[in-house]
Amino acid sequence: MTRAIKAASTNLDFYYGDFKALEDISIDFELNRVTALIGPSGCGKSTYLRCINRMNDLIPGTRVVGQMVLDGEDIYAPGIDVVSLRRRIGMVFQKPNPFPKTIFENVAYGLRVNGIKDKQFIEQRVEESLKGAALWDEVKDRMHTSALGLSGGQQQRLCIARALAIEPEVLLMDEPASALDPIATQKIEDLIHELKKELTIIIVTHSMQQAARVSDRTAFFYMGKLIEVDSTKAMFTNPANKQTEDYITGRFG
Repeated sequence: MTRAIKAASTNLDFYYGDFKALEDISIDFELNRVTALIGPSGCGKSTYLRCINRMNDLIPGTRVVGQMVLDGEDIYAPGIDVVSLRRRIGMVFQKPNPFPKTIFENVAYGLRVNGIKDKQFIEQRVEESLKGAALWDEVKDRMHTSALGLSGGQQQRLCIARALAIEPEVLLMDEPASALDPIATQKIEDLIHELKKELTIIIVTHSMQQAARVSDRTAFFYMGKLIEVDSTKAMFTNPANKQTEDYITGRFG
């Protein structure tokens, strides 16, 4: 049974101090679909991604104007429980960042932080999450060894399992394969196809080929503005905007 929920932003601006880093961003993220955010470095993709789970709140002097809605609720409204929000929105970063703990404890971490003490439930969720991240068969006999002994690709899938353990509804991925070799990258991409059956996925990628392979919809950012958003097929075969076409064909960026 799917647990994905809909997310959207409307006329969203984001500021670092007086600097407007994002301007008037309106996107709907569809249920059980992968949306790729593309654009040159510094165009606002990752900043926007971090608006979706309020990670930017951790940076002093930042502010948001406009709406970011999750399941019909404005996540920037007064009184929103940000800890609860981040439980609903998992995040995987560019570089694998396993904790210096065992494989088991890496995946169990979020459950323990959320006050879950039932040992049997934790063991079950750890196994389910590792299976969900297509890692279980590779690590089931070494669960109590250090996660730092895994390969880079395995570490990234472990980080995905860690995100899955608390059963998020949306999964954010910030260039999850950029530090990986082609074989590990393919495993992550195959995994994304599986995960979207249960999740709404938003991925930042520099790779046009990756965006074309994994996403259903693509949003092109340039200099803090959303230039175009459409089905990935339409964007890559018949973009409506000349800037989008120039970027996708490699004329700049």
